Amino acid sequence: MCGMSARISNGQGPPDWDGLFEVAQGQQGYFTTRQAAAAGYSPQLLHKYLQNRTVVRVRRGVYRLVHFPASQEEDLVPLWLWSDRVGVFSHETALALQDLSDALPSRVHMTVPADWRHRRLKVPEGLVLHYVDLDEDELAHGAAVPITSPGRTLRDCIDADFAPDLVHQALVEARRRGLISRAEEDELLASLPGRAGAS
Repeated sequence: MCGMSARISNGQGPPDWDGLFEVAQGQQGYFTTRQAAAAGYSPQLLHKYLQNRTVVRVRRGVYRLVHFPASQEEDLVPLWLWSDRVGVFSHETALALQDLSDALPSRVHMTVPADWRHRRLKVPEGLVLHYVDLDEDELAHGAAVPITSPGRTLRDCIDADFAPDLVHQALVEARRRGLISRAEEDELLASLPGRAGAS
């Protein structure tokens, strides 16, 4: 994505479909109005693509290529783009994405920088924001969307009073898969209501 951004960074010249597709490809087929403009696509041209069903509008300022293959996380990408790509999926949402819980959360949880607390935001329906500055080692890598690391995810779920039995199961599974260390497991178990000292 870095090489592409240099190619279309100024929004000058003719529309660059390959550049726009490359951006969308890294975002599960989605792109923003700003990213389209950087690739040379004016609002009028975007409207033409909407009319001929090359793209669809998902929410204000967010579009999707119609024929891009679907993926498991694609419903989360518009929310990530809404956050200007600084949000990190966390809590129960990250637990489900890491296959550490079979429980399907009714709402999507996202952690955004602490200074976002002072912004006047129209938060999308069903999205819960948590305001924390995360360190690099609290992030997972390799997922289609940014998520918190297993250790951070489990800590967040404990602090948010997520069902202790489900968190305990997730802890055991995370340890079994080598996603957390024994020391992390012991520390998290000690803070889990009703499970102090369990192993």
